Amino acid sequence: MSSHIALRVVLCGACVVLPLRASAQTPTVHRLPATPSTVTYGYYWSEAKPALRIRSGDIVNVETMLTNTPAGLERLGVLPQDVPQNLRDIVEQDTGSLKGPGGHILTGPIYVEEADSGDVLEVRIQRITLPIAYGYNGCSGFVRELCGDQRVSTLIHMNRKKMTAEIAPGIVVPLRPLFGSIGVAPAAALGRVSSNPPSRHAGNLDNKELVAGTTLYIPVFVKGALLELGDGHAVQGDGEVDQTGLETNLEGRIRVIVRKDMRLEWPRAETPTHWITMGTDTSLVVATRTAVKEMVKFLQEKAGITQVQAYQAASMSADLRITQLVDGNVGVHMMIAKRYLTKR
Repeated sequence: MSSHIALRVVLCGACVVLPLRASAQTPTVHRLPATPSTVTYGYYWSEAKPALRIRSGDIVNVETMLTNTPAGLERLGVLPQDVPQNLRDIVEQDTGSLKGPGGHILTGPIYVEEADSGDVLEVRIQRITLPIAYGYNGCSGFVRELCGDQRVSTLIHMNRKKMTAEIAPGIVVPLRPLFGSIGVAPAAALGRVSSNPPSRHAGNLDNKELVAGTTLYIPVFVKGALLELGDGHAVQGDGEVDQTGLETNLEGRIRVIVRKDMRLEWPRAETPTHWITMGTDTSLVVATRTAVKEMVKFLQEKAGITQVQAYQAASMSADLRITQLVDGNVGVHMMIAKRYLTKR
């Protein structure tokens, strides 16, 4: 079997496919930039036209846009020449019926050939980088009165070399970029669903743990899955209490695998050190109950123990966290360290 690097580049509309090696075992690498023809503006939908088609196991280098407009960024103090041209193109061309009901610019959908309803989509987040040196934070969210009379946004400059940002005078934080929204199309019966509230299809999870090196598992509801990504955050706290993280553009590298050996009712995630279960709902109590029940189910499957034993183990070893409180459906996730699950 030849091991030479193929030099051929195959153009595919707005995407570029780069075959790596003449080997069936090596995944194809795709490039998916954010352009007017490769984004959806504010929704997840089973009828959305695919921006890219891939096979299970392929890799996608994807670009996402922050949730703002050129005019909004310039009002914050961004110089006109520092506003990405593709953001200008997207905002100018995606108008009227092409927008909403949510506000996020999402790159995709990505149609995964082997995926079908009932499968699980495994999204391995291999790399996330910061293509621009600034972001912004709004002021609204869970305790809006803390914003004062005017809900202002703040422009924040990032040190990409040190991977830090001074988010307020004297407060410097390390940057941990993540896609706030990674999701698939909901069931067809739900129609065009807003990009704002997360749910079983994942979507706007705003889970700060989903950084490079982690994996998100999403139940699939329609053929092709129709994966979308966006809402880039350079950093975010649990809760995302003022409505926003440090909102910015991102470039990422993901590997997408169809899992026909898994069945999930809710998204699940894996970091190098932890397993994570999730729940969302308009009620914080219901979302919490879902995250706990999903952890109990996971521990039963993983450790081969009873429901009672799993519930007790979760109480003694797993941690509940408020993912976010500001997206219509609130989010709760539960984390357990992998080192606790030892083989007997």
